[in-house]
Amino acid sequence: MPSKRSFIAKRSFIARRSFITMSLAALFANPGKPMAQQTSAPLLIKAGISDPVNTVLAWYMARDAGLYAAQGLNVDIINMNGGSRGAEELQAGRIDIMHVGLSSVIRVNHAGGDLRAIGSLSNVIRFTLFSAPGVTGAAALKGGIVGVSTFGSESDSTVTLALQKLGLARGDVTVKEYGGGSRRLQAVKSGEIKATALNEPTASLARAEGVNVLVDLVPDQIAWLFSGMVVRRADIAARRDVLLRFLKASIEGNYVALTDEKRAKDVLAKELKIVDPKILDITYEDFKKQSPANLVPSLEGAQNVLKQFPNVSQSVDDFVDMSLLDSLKGDGLFVALQQKYK
Repeated sequence: MPSKRSFIAKRSFIARRSFITMSLAALFANPGKPMAQQTSAPLLIKAGISDPVNTVLAWYMARDAGLYAAQGLNVDIINMNGGSRGAEELQAGRIDIMHVGLSSVIRVNHAGGDLRAIGSLSNVIRFTLFSAPGVTGAAALKGGIVGVSTFGSESDSTVTLALQKLGLARGDVTVKEYGGGSRRLQAVKSGEIKATALNEPTASLARAEGVNVLVDLVPDQIAWLFSGMVVRRADIAARRDVLLRFLKASIEGNYVALTDEKRAKDVLAKELKIVDPKILDITYEDFKKQSPANLVPSLEGAQNVLKQFPNVSQSVDDFVDMSLLDSLKGDGLFVALQQKYK
């Protein structure tokens, strides 16, 4: 008759063998699925921005309020130092989504890419053209350098409109890449370049420092898909659930930002490193004036951007995909958020 010790040892062996068998069965039941995806760890989403500006507030707020985390996402917001550069990184698969205007989408697609805007953080032009000391009109600007973030970005394409207001064409100046708004502000103050277009909060910093305003496009409220939420077209089908979750959290983050001024200003001050209360007030009010509550792109704005590129398709559907937002609207998300945030 087996001893009590051998009986316990045998039971222990059987238990270990059963555990190993069940573990292997669970592993091979999902062939090709990474182990990381079998845990409840949040999914990392790399979200690129062209510059730390107030149009990113919906994303900042969704992250700060835990709305992305509630959707099982860990969103890393990365400064790409230029919209066109970020759009190229998106097309290459190095980031998952990009905060960028439609001009950059058009540029990448024209070069063989396949991007789509699935939402919008701003549907109007928010640029002011500032000039170097002594440059107070068209004559002084002509022949000089105009700095933009990157070629094909909104700071580039909207410069054409600002020049037209001065009676100038792009051929009358030299357009040159100069990176983010802070870098361009320093360049225009020093006279290294003759002009550059800036938006908030850098535009308010420029005004506070006495930099000359040459053309202000903000009061015109020109419809423009200024700050799109852009993805690879293939991902709209392949990663539909992930993108829907990202959009849900972003839209609610926008509602929080629009309805909770104190919290929104706290987040803006932290993320954009704003210390002047007056500049913070202006930056937040500018955000409120331009942010579409449900992040729905302006089709008129998209058409206005396309007019600047007569050699590409003029069909908005080739650059904007509304299907994800239509799905969320159909599910009642917009109405639910309107009721929740009044």
